[in-house]
Amino acid sequence: MREDADVLVVGAGLAGLHTATLLARQGHEVLLAERRPGLTGAIRTTGIFVRKTLDDFPLPPEHLGPPIRRVVLHPPGRGRPVTLESERDEYRVGDMGPLYLAAARTAADAGVRIALGTRYEGRRDGAHLLTGPDGPTRVRARFVVGADGARSRVARDLGLDRNRHLLVGAEEVFAIPRGAEPPTFHCVLDPSLAPGYLAWVVNDGRHAHVGVAGYADRFPGGMRRALDRFGASAPGLPDADRPEQVERRGGPIPVGGLLRRISGPDGLLVGDAAGAVSPLTAGGLDPCLRLSVHAADVLDDALRSGRPDALERYDGAALRARFRGRLALRQGLAQVRTPAVAAAAFTLLRTPVGRAAARRILFGDRSFPAP
Repeated sequence: MREDADVLVVGAGLAGLHTATLLARQGHEVLLAERRPGLTGAIRTTGIFVRKTLDDFPLPPEHLGPPIRRVVLHPPGRGRPVTLESERDEYRVGDMGPLYLAAARTAADAGVRIALGTRYEGRRDGAHLLTGPDGPTRVRARFVVGADGARSRVARDLGLDRNRHLLVGAEEVFAIPRGAEPPTFHCVLDPSLAPGYLAWVVNDGRHAHVGVAGYADRFPGGMRRALDRFGASAPGLPDADRPEQVERRGGPIPVGGLLRRISGPDGLLVGDAAGAVSPLTAGGLDPCLRLSVHAADVLDDALRSGRPDALERYDGAALRARFRGRLALRQGLAQVRTPAVAAAAFTLLRTPVGRAAARRILFGDRSFPAP
């Protein structure tokens, strides 16, 4: 089979769906290929949306959990924590399966052709090769968008930069009875559980997300064992037996900052494929949506003008320069290798300066730098 399109988007996460929708609304023919047979399985993100995203993007409120204003930071050994309260609603956790379905309906309504269960196989003789339920398909597209995750094959085929600095994460998600505690985001800084990052419990009164993330080669006994250890005594959970039905999520998290070369004459990268994740917090939903807007604008210009060099405006190096502070903090966090060092560093969070810095990171107004 053969198909033609102005743009082939590979990957139906939020970055791919949003980019495809914006391009279709601008009148372009867009084909979106997603290897999963459905959008509600194999979810990799916790789904934490920050206030700036909620303010700037029209996410369906029926697929968002209750607002969270409270963050509790825990030292190794779960000693005296640091509790931070905001006067504003800072976070909401998305029900990601229904959110993906809603975004796919919006894309289809805009005119995007969505091919599920369809794997991107690379480029050959000027065409993109897909394999789907009906067999192989050759797609001739003016541009391709790699929204295919942290280990992007599209990036490799376009000769663009690829993520080298990765964490791996895993979490369990389950329904919980409503408890007395207000919706709270618990963060545990303990390198024996989460080497180079943190362990977390997000309890919004409806669901609990219990997870760990860190450098893959530093997990003592493996990441799954670390998650089991943490889950057995995780803070912030109601005194109730964990249900038998638990959703398990996991995958790589790029934390090396936005890649420098994220576009070329034949296409560009968005979302995790572009490294559009905060190097410090590892949050990627706000960056993926904002970078997708920029990507769609640049592609629209290139399609209308007939000038592929219009994609040169999509410059990761220029945006990356604005992440220097977060990259430096990421390097510092990566050096915290023992609970003793983490406990010593945690004492700074109990000082006025430390608490103020934590509030700026967790409750600040900054978001992904605008181009």
